[in-house]
This record gives sequence, C-alpha cells and structure tokens, in this order.
Amino acid sequence: MTDLARLCAEFNRLGARYVVVGGLAIIQAGYSRTTEDIDFLVETTPENEARIIEALLILPDKAARELTPGEIGQYGVVRVGDEVLVDLMKSGCGVTYAEAVQDATIVQVEGVPIPFASPRTLWRMKQTLRAKDVPDRLYLRELLRAQGIPTEPAEPPAPENPVIRWWQKGLDWWRSHRAS
Repeated sequence: MTDLARLCAEFNRLGARYVVVGGLAIIQAGYSRTTEDIDFLVETTPENEARIIEALLILPDKAARELTPGEIGQYGVVRVGDEVLVDLMKSGCGVTYAEAVQDATIVQVEGVPIPFASPRTLWRMKQTLRAKDVPDRLYLRELLRAQGIPTEPAEPPAPENPVIRWWQKGLDWWRSHRAS
C-alpha cells in the first residue's frame, strides 16, 4: 500500500479530519509532476490533532511522538520527518480545513476513500511567491478555464526567470496546437 493510502486509512480509522493538498492533490487533478512530501490541511482542534498524531505513529521512526496536540494550530505548519515527509497545515494562503473540505473530492486510492482538495481550492492555495508554484498555477488556471470556472488573475511571474519563460513557451505551444 502506498504511503498516502496507508496514512489516510489510519486517519479514517481514527476519525481524523483532513484534506490532501499540495503536490499529491495537484497530481490527482491531472498534472504530471513529482513531489517529495505529503501535505495535509487538518482541522486544528486538540482532539483532531491528537487523532492525526496517533495515526502518524504507524510510520516506522515514530517521529510524531515529538508532537503534542495544539502545535499545528499554534505554529501553522508542522513537518514530520519520518520514513516519508509529512506536512500538517492549519491553512494555506488563508484556506482552512473548513473551507477546503466543502468542495473536496473523495477518491478511492487502493480501496481507501481519501479527500483531495478541489482544483478551485488548490488554485487559491497556490497564490504564493514561490517559483515552484508557478507551473501548478498555470496548469490549474487552464484546467479551471476549461471547466468554465473563472480564475482571478494571479500576479504574472517574473519574465527574467528562464524556467518560467520555458514553461510559458510550452504552455503557449500547447494552446496553439490543442485546437488543431
């Protein structure tokens, strides 16, 4: 069983409230890319944080033992470095668990029902200054527009960045050839 399915099966068993966000949610939305961690937006009540921590104890290094309920709410983001890297977030770009769960999509992964953030929620969460979020934003903007969902214009990426220029050229080529 994959790390994501294994963790989410345990979250579900314990009744934890969470939504998968970040790279794995972008991949689930259809964008082919890699990721090095698993990002979760979680409800930050002490009871839910306790469930999340307990679930993470299935990982072999038991790194979650270092956490106490309330720390995710207090610090905003907590990284658990175990067999896999897990980021636990209170919010992302102002989007909380309560907002993200409203339009989350439940997807069966290896028989485990997992809530993934919707493309619309991911679009809101990717409005950052991080260069690594630019390709995700470009993909999400096209995906949402294809679905007839308007997107607020994001700040255009700095043109002097060669990676962004290369990505934009590829996207422009794709746009010009998809109608053919």
